[in-house]
Amino acid sequence: MLLVDDDAALRSAWRRLLKGVGFEVLEAPDAAVARQLFKAHPVHLVLLDLMLPPEQTPEAGAALLGEFLSARPDAKVVVVSGTGEASLALSLVQRGAYDFFSKPADPEHLLAVLGRAQARMALESRVRELEQSLAAREDQLLGQAPSFLEAKQLAARAAVTDIPILLTGASGSGKEVFARFVHAHSRRADKPFVTLNCGAISPQLLESTLFGHKKGAFTGATADSKGLFAEAHGGTLFLDEIGDLQLDLQVKLLRATESGEVLPVGASRPVQVDVRLVSATHQPLPEQVANKHFREDLYWRLRGIEVALPRLAERPGDVVLLAQHFLNTARSLVPHSVTPALSPATVRCLESYDWPGNLRELRHEMQRALVLSGGRGEIQPEDLSPALRAKAPTEGTDRAALTLEEKIERLEREELTRALAECEGNRSHAAEKLGLSRQGLLNKMARYGLR
Repeated sequence: MLLVDDDAALRSAWRRLLKGVGFEVLEAPDAAVARQLFKAHPVHLVLLDLMLPPEQTPEAGAALLGEFLSARPDAKVVVVSGTGEASLALSLVQRGAYDFFSKPADPEHLLAVLGRAQARMALESRVRELEQSLAAREDQLLGQAPSFLEAKQLAARAAVTDIPILLTGASGSGKEVFARFVHAHSRRADKPFVTLNCGAISPQLLESTLFGHKKGAFTGATADSKGLFAEAHGGTLFLDEIGDLQLDLQVKLLRATESGEVLPVGASRPVQVDVRLVSATHQPLPEQVANKHFREDLYWRLRGIEVALPRLAERPGDVVLLAQHFLNTARSLVPHSVTPALSPATVRCLESYDWPGNLRELRHEMQRALVLSGGRGEIQPEDLSPALRAKAPTEGTDRAALTLEEKIERLEREELTRALAECEGNRSHAAEKLGLSRQGLLNKMARYGLR
């Protein structure tokens, strides 16, 4: 870490304190030396006094803060303010500083602030690793709930075959992510992955979109088109919202899946294709079959293996994990933002809501909360939409009616949930964060029904 202060005696005292708890400390008496050390060393944590020579004005320290964060956005800068500078220090926190405190600093408070900064850096480092993995492979599936893991395991076992897969589940439950997961784990992973939402294209254009067409086959067909089946040759074709497919096209799709041939519109000869078909729908296809809105023979053809995806409300423990993930990925949408944590009150709101929009709704909710938080270190309930706040457990009369033991249990459960989310579900790290043994954490998780 880099210690920036013009008071030599104070730097010496802080250096001894910080080295005593394991920090490697670099010292700078002014902004010029601080710039040199920050550039020459892998500094990730800075303790920065605002009043620096030669200017001896708070603006000098504020300018240095901006330089540090611009050069190394993942660095954590703790601002040290003097009397009368608290409002400026608070504004700097909103602009990216991790935290601030005023002189004279209590040693225990100082170490607590730096300890939290270290923990946040470790968490963000882990998140970056996950995001890099996600960017490199689009098959990342996050979650630990039993219903989710069961669906993931079934999809993984089905992926290595060429059997058609039907993904069912509510809108927003992650069907396309599962389809990409299947493709990435199949023998076709290095071949094209082609997607089509059957409800997003007019029935008049859907046939040529799927099977292709010849030049002049219809008005506007000014050139030959291969169609998505041909584009996906050797790979995977993902047909989303398959329940919206018209009956006449269902016949042609059935023929294509059975024969491995497609007939472009206006063509006289079929084209041979080798495609792995993955379909998805939020509609109850058996009911559509019974109502004669979907062909029974096509239904059984597509339903080689059905993977039913659970709603988010049916995935206990995953909401907080996914919310933190969506906050991390939303940072790219908000310039100069930092990844905030979820306050215990916010966690209660998220876990009490039934999420009718599933993952899609949660992702948009976290993007909104990141913007409204204004750079604060935590997402608070007031950053959430009114629908979520309305579902939050009441903290007034209900809490007052609890016994002391019940209040302690509620607080302990909240802290366990929060630590597990911040540690990405890693129980060893969460136990260390909470000051528990791993077995002690497991015992408490079992007591409160946490997975």
